[in-house]
Amino acid sequence: MFGIWAPEVDVAVETFYGIHTLQHRGQESAGICTTDGRTLTVKTGMGLVAQVFDEATAAKLVGIAAIGHTRYSTTGASRFRNAQPILLHDHCSGGEVAIAHNGNVVNAAQVRAELTEAGEGFETSTDTEVLAKYLLRQGGGEADMDAVWEARFSALMRHIKVAYSLVLLTPDRLMAARDPYGVRPLCIGQVGGRYVVASETCALDQLGASLVREVAPGELITIDESGMRAFQAIEPAQPAGCVFEHIYFARPDSILDGRAAWQSRSQLGVELAREHPVDADIVIGVPDSATAHAIGYSSESGIPYSEGLVKNRYVGRTFISPDQRLRELGAHLKYNPMPSVLAGRRVVVVDDTIVRGTTTPRIVRLLREAGAAEIHMRIAAPPIQHPCHFGVDMATRQELIAASQSVEDIRRHIGADSLGYLSIGGLQRAVSLGKPTCLACFNGDYPVDVQTEFEVDTLAVPLLTASAAPLSRNGSRRRPVRSDETLVALVPESR
Repeated sequence: MFGIWAPEVDVAVETFYGIHTLQHRGQESAGICTTDGRTLTVKTGMGLVAQVFDEATAAKLVGIAAIGHTRYSTTGASRFRNAQPILLHDHCSGGEVAIAHNGNVVNAAQVRAELTEAGEGFETSTDTEVLAKYLLRQGGGEADMDAVWEARFSALMRHIKVAYSLVLLTPDRLMAARDPYGVRPLCIGQVGGRYVVASETCALDQLGASLVREVAPGELITIDESGMRAFQAIEPAQPAGCVFEHIYFARPDSILDGRAAWQSRSQLGVELAREHPVDADIVIGVPDSATAHAIGYSSESGIPYSEGLVKNRYVGRTFISPDQRLRELGAHLKYNPMPSVLAGRRVVVVDDTIVRGTTTPRIVRLLREAGAAEIHMRIAAPPIQHPCHFGVDMATRQELIAASQSVEDIRRHIGADSLGYLSIGGLQRAVSLGKPTCLACFNGDYPVDVQTEFEVDTLAVPLLTASAAPLSRNGSRRRPVRSDETLVALVPESR
């Protein structure tokens, strides 16, 4: 998720590079919306950023500000109609707004039912549209649009607690907001007189922007021709930033809570080596997400680090594919072992997580076939025993191998000679943020009440036909919905 206010530059091209840098956060669809100060123009499509846009395509979206998004679904299926940003009509201003968000609104079904009863209709099956329509119904009687938006976000954050970081674009302003628990990351950058907001700092680096600060939990940021201003829409709750961002999700060069994700991951490996030492000849990481963990393990244990698996860089991160068949195919194609490094060696294999237990047995089998004498799996996170309801697709608890099997059961399942998970205490020592984080996927202690089970398409609604697509103000069909548009690219894995 990305936003920029910069009248003097090509904002769509800047946004293209921004969301390309954030491609790891979602690979199902991509979109950009721009404003020229009067009207909004949006383009979305299925697939990777580079499959939907190039510089020439992006350059056709002219404007003074833009927002962009890459998506993987946790609520709402992977279909064209759910691609973001989405456009909505604002009854207060009489114009349009565009919105994109990261996270998962835990009470979206309830809020959707409330809105439906109040007469709202829905074009998508996403919680993003639920969040946006609730937002646009709030406020009234305020003297100016600043007051309108401040009242709206205050009402939103009182009723919808988690989990969202969002960007919102109107013809004359760019806004960004973060839920009061600060579950998903969101930061502000600046380059020259231009302001940028992004899910991660790596997108700022791509554009040469410097990090100003993170958006505070419960805060609304507004950027327009007058500059940037902040409004605390609601008092922050007990911090519950997602620890999984530090373990796996964020790019290693991104700064989270003042610390590079790479540093946290290396320290996770250090703690893992202290908790689960073993006699071995080499340490390897499962590329690329566990490389830093493995380097940390090696530095603490004194066992040499080596590359033992080569990753096919053109197969995406199979963890965040919504389809199990694609997960399994991606895992099979993703790695190739190096017999010259592995043959006859006792190997410590460090990975970030084991989720469903589908990829790890294949990795162990590949290493055995390459001649590894012993394989000792070390996982730089505690066992994942509970689903995430806040924006990481872990599906249901029944699919989580650690929810029903012991460590020894899992060791036998994956075929390793030994298996060790990092403890929750070790995780907390390694990340050491000085404030609470959400550990619910490990201990079941959710910061807010959640459903006991979660399905990806809980907000499914009948598909619109092209003829039923909403009309834009000039009478053209804004975005016809095609029921046959589904994700076909090979995308990421689940371990």
